[in-house]
Amino acid sequence: MRFRDLKIKNEYRSFTDDIVNNFYIPLLERAILYQRAVGFFSSTALIEISHGISKILENKGNIQIIASPRLQEPDIIAIEKGYEEREKVLERVLINSIIEPRNYFEEQRLNLLANLIAWGYLDIKIAIVDNKKSIGIYHEKIGLIYDKYGDIVAFTGSLNETNTAFLHNYESIDVFCSWTKDADRVESKRLAFKALWENNMPNMKVIEFPQVAKEKLLSYKKEFIDFDIDAKEYPNTKIKEKIEMYIVSGDSSRNGPRPPDGLIFHDYQLEAIEEWKRQNFVGIFDMATGTGKTYTGLGALCKLSEHLNHELAVFIVCPYQHLVEQWVEEIIKFNISPIIGYSNSPQHDWKRRLENAIRDHKLKVKGKQFFCFICTNATFASSFVQSQIQKIRGKALLIVDEAHNFGATRLSSLLSPKFEYRLALSATLERHKDEEGTSKLKEYFGSKCIEYPLERAIKEKKLTPYYYYPEIVYLDEAELEAYTQLTQEISKCIMIDKNGKHKLTEKGERLAIKRARIVAAAKSKIVKLKELIQPYIHDSHILVYCGAATLLGENEDYTPVEEEDIRQIDAVTHLLGNELGMKVSQFTSRESIEEREIIKQQFEQGENLQALIAIKCLDEGVNIPKIKTAFILASTTNPKEYIQRRGRVLRLAEGKEYAEIYDFVTLPRPLEAVSSLSFEEMKKDLSLIKNELSRIEEFARLSLNEMTSRKVIQRIKESYFLEEII
Repeated sequence: MRFRDLKIKNEYRSFTDDIVNNFYIPLLERAILYQRAVGFFSSTALIEISHGISKILENKGNIQIIASPRLQEPDIIAIEKGYEEREKVLERVLINSIIEPRNYFEEQRLNLLANLIAWGYLDIKIAIVDNKKSIGIYHEKIGLIYDKYGDIVAFTGSLNETNTAFLHNYESIDVFCSWTKDADRVESKRLAFKALWENNMPNMKVIEFPQVAKEKLLSYKKEFIDFDIDAKEYPNTKIKEKIEMYIVSGDSSRNGPRPPDGLIFHDYQLEAIEEWKRQNFVGIFDMATGTGKTYTGLGALCKLSEHLNHELAVFIVCPYQHLVEQWVEEIIKFNISPIIGYSNSPQHDWKRRLENAIRDHKLKVKGKQFFCFICTNATFASSFVQSQIQKIRGKALLIVDEAHNFGATRLSSLLSPKFEYRLALSATLERHKDEEGTSKLKEYFGSKCIEYPLERAIKEKKLTPYYYYPEIVYLDEAELEAYTQLTQEISKCIMIDKNGKHKLTEKGERLAIKRARIVAAAKSKIVKLKELIQPYIHDSHILVYCGAATLLGENEDYTPVEEEDIRQIDAVTHLLGNELGMKVSQFTSRESIEEREIIKQQFEQGENLQALIAIKCLDEGVNIPKIKTAFILASTTNPKEYIQRRGRVLRLAEGKEYAEIYDFVTLPRPLEAVSSLSFEEMKKDLSLIKNELSRIEEFARLSLNEMTSRKVIQRIKESYFLEEII
């Protein structure tokens, strides 16, 4: 049978179509050539394009793949400035993109691919943009499948060929056939791929796959090949059921939300859930980072849903996209199919789905009286979501993760009485210098159902013990001058609020942020880092934390980045990656979801990635338990922020007996110079000094080497004639 005898649709959408069984396999089992541009190269990308290719072997067909290396900024700089030969950089990047298979299916698919390479059926080439002035990334995603009769099917679109795309994301591909009115489009794509493959595309460089990377792929070759891997992983009779289980159908009430088999809650989690029930399902889970807030929250959701016979509308709100993604991974384990709402949601029609879910919930449509919607703070605050909340007529639950954010004026105004049931999750509910905001949170969410502090978590071995090293750095002459000038200006921007308390005006707040950035970006931190990291340059599982703002200002779910943060993270990347030759990667919101997942996997393995260089997105919720050594360059006076950062480092991991934290404590000037200051000059330093001492005191209190830190504290206090922290 030739391609034109098959029923081929113009487009396939992952929520409504069985793409593997209805598109890939029927075509590839009749194919003699499969050409694919996959975007970024990785072993996971190769694994996913292997769906259906076991069938092509029966026809002795060939597979040609073009991919782009995941070049980080330091790699591009190294190539462009001649620090390192392009071939060596590409070799290293491609090898690092090949990671160990996580299960039987991935292992067998890598085995299949390795055999195809060995037999000469599979050929891979690497493409980069090379316009003489700079190096860039080729990221086109097209595919062409040929049969022996000359028919060609071309496809393109948003589909990323990963398990997440097939099962969880709302993705689509557009399909064009050579025997239809789309013949010209097919021919255009055929010629484009041909030009690329033969390295005849302007401003592009297409090279052979490096031998070293090929040898690493071949290391996964086994004698036995499971040619039935497609049928085992995607059986025709079960694929629809599998999709329905994970994709938003609003039909979780068939069996109701429930904890996954084998999950055993800790006693303190069960006590928190029971107390929440006793408080009429309204309350706060105040739990240290890393002690299981997400699972406790989902366990509470299940308890309430069961109590209401699964007639419940659930809204879960998180501050950032990466937290939504992380929650979704856990939610689906609880037999819940969430509607995922934010600006770049993989579910492009989430608004329609939410409207339908609220309508069905209100009308009590059988089997659709339960639904779960998860979104970012920004999406929750949007006029669309707020208008939908007003339409709710039945029982509704609001769960807010990192709930301290909702003490802010705009977000607190959106805490609707429509939600009869409420749950706030936070390690740091009390808002820094904002008693009014904290009061609003407690008024809406009620009292605490549990208070599980970091001290108890370490004692009960739910978090890792740690060593703490406060390392003093100083502002240089120019930084100190700017800091002093801003301090004088800030002193003129103080007003008395309605409660009779002193607070800064809006102008004063802006100046204070500007002053804080001088401290955060102090140049001496890079010099100190170079000194401190020397004993660790051959180690792995290292975090270097830079800056205080989040990147990607064009996205509604992120705050704008400041130039100082960009300079600092790039300076650290250059120091570690280029000067010291360490294997590093930036971990910010500039990286895509896929990239961040691969980076996390490589970091956990440790062999191909030693250090993460991060900005804001590690403050709240990202789970990378393997972090063992942290260099915290980013100064902060906000307890919420530094407690969160410490919690990131203390998560439990196999083989991790303790963690180490190097905290860069920024002082205005060398301590030996303080004695020559006048009282007024010394007074101007005290705001920064006291803030830094407060953090050192907190970190030192629970560390394994408290006395070492106490010596630093005492030295600072004596220099400034301070007997205690005010």
